[in-house]
Amino acid sequence: MQSNYPVALTRLIHHLMQLPGVGPKSAIRMAFHILNMPEKNVADLADVILKAKNDIGFCKNCINLSEDEICSICDDYKRESAIVCVVESPRDVNAIEATNEYNGLYHVLHGLISPMDDIGPDDLHISELLDRIDASPIKEVIIATSPSIEGEATAMFLAKLIRPLGIRVSRIAYGLPMGSDLENVDEITLGKALSGRQEML
Repeated sequence: MQSNYPVALTRLIHHLMQLPGVGPKSAIRMAFHILNMPEKNVADLADVILKAKNDIGFCKNCINLSEDEICSICDDYKRESAIVCVVESPRDVNAIEATNEYNGLYHVLHGLISPMDDIGPDDLHISELLDRIDASPIKEVIIATSPSIEGEATAMFLAKLIRPLGIRVSRIAYGLPMGSDLENVDEITLGKALSGRQEML
């Protein structure tokens, strides 16, 4: 990006442009906003970013984001531990929790099977899910991947792995528009999709 801005400002704009959904104009606006912030606020922002990066890891059970070895959901004895909802990303956990329709546990794959992007089953956290099934009395696995080609391929792959183990495998209902991401679906629609889930045969 060519500009007449000072080198430090140009570098800041360049780094802001690496954020998803941030184009050149948005990055410039954000950079100038940061320049006009009080120094303490800028320092606080930098500290919060570093702290988030350093302190947040993954729950050893469900692979969701967590500051502790076990996340607060897995650690909640009131949750239904025999039901596990499989999602693509931690953002999907947040979307489902917002519905107040689900009280089981989760498993986060951190991606979907996508041959076009060279992402196969071994690139996802599927082996950890199978380990959980082997070690715990799980009676149902709900597959809540997005209704996209990749989401469907992942759901079918998981169903073929899990169903022979004698565990019920269900898929969230198709009240969701094809190609949509769970995090962008409203709570009512997502809640109905969960309650109306169908067993995968």
